[in-house]
Amino acid sequence: MDTLPLQIDQNNFFSETPTILTIDDDPLVRQSILMYLEDCGYQVLEAENGREGLAVYRDQKPNLILCDLRMPEINGMELLEIVTKESPDTPVIMISGAGMINDVVESLRLGALDYLVKPISDLEVLGHAVKQALTKQQLEQENQLLNSELDKANKELQSNLNDLKEDKHAGRRAQVQLLPPPESEINGYQFLHTVIPSSDISGDFLDYFEIDDRFTGFYIADVSDHGTSSAFVTMMIKSLFNQPIRNYRVSQQPDILNPATIMSYLNKEILAANLGKQITLFYGVIDAEKQSLSYAIAGQFPRPVLITPSVKRVLPERGFPLGMFDWATFESFTVEFKPSHTLAMFSDGILSCITPDDTADESQILTLKMDEHTQVSDLVKQINLRQNSKPSDDVSVFIVRHLTRQT
Repeated sequence: MDTLPLQIDQNNFFSETPTILTIDDDPLVRQSILMYLEDCGYQVLEAENGREGLAVYRDQKPNLILCDLRMPEINGMELLEIVTKESPDTPVIMISGAGMINDVVESLRLGALDYLVKPISDLEVLGHAVKQALTKQQLEQENQLLNSELDKANKELQSNLNDLKEDKHAGRRAQVQLLPPPESEINGYQFLHTVIPSSDISGDFLDYFEIDDRFTGFYIADVSDHGTSSAFVTMMIKSLFNQPIRNYRVSQQPDILNPATIMSYLNKEILAANLGKQITLFYGVIDAEKQSLSYAIAGQFPRPVLITPSVKRVLPERGFPLGMFDWATFESFTVEFKPSHTLAMFSDGILSCITPDDTADESQILTLKMDEHTQVSDLVKQINLRQNSKPSDDVSVFIVRHLTRQT
């Protein structure tokens, strides 16, 4: 058969085969529905009238109900009203031989997800309706979970911001908690970083995250000035990324995959917040399937260094910083990002470490010894900076590479 049930895996909310309750006083109709849906792979419960159907629903909690409209004991409309009040997340599909427009309107008004007219000559129509209903239910459950996770993240962020306002040391701890682990692996890629602040609170920030099993996003940001207000902005940036990530996971909105679109979104939100801060930022998206890197640069300085077996080069594109101009536009670029390639990113504090008299320019980044095996600790040693020292400016080092090149 062409119609198949939802594929169940560990990421889906149906940990077992979806259960469907069919309620119909006609045994032939009920039996044909039961046999068809069981052939499709679903678990099917049955009831011969509304009262029995209500009892089975309350006892078994099915994932979906198929309900006839005209039945003895309790009719379909009454049952629908009871179910939608007790469990509004349980989808109900009404099935009737009458097909009266008033019945259709009333059942949809009471919360029915769909309405099918008997006789159902092509049971694949029923199979499609069932699959659509279960898919909708799953997406709504995912949406609720993601909303819950987002609320939790926002509450944690607010708590961290309160700490930040009350105490610089507590604020620094909050900032560190928001940073990702200094070493991690996602979708076959390795992420390494360190952030060494020049004071208790840093204006540098970076993050990386799995978008799905194909795409991985990451960014490095540098907020102008230092202190509490700059740290507040770094936390805000992390919070702003939550929404497009959620939109992609819930409804496949592709904004998070388009670096230029994300830059425009961040610029708009930061300007609207009237922070009075300038933010430089590099955002990249790795496509593991195509082995490519898409990115946009919003004034990030120095620009990232792409390291290949034959050459290491600064990415040539530039862009306007965020939070300065409402007319600023941004562009996405794409390069190959093969297992032999590494991307090294820095905040501008590294330049003052290379040349303390402030004469260093971006090209001097290329004087650092870097290849596809370079570790963060190697670069920290090269600039004579200890993890527990205080540089004159915040220093961040961020490396991304394919795991196959790890030594």
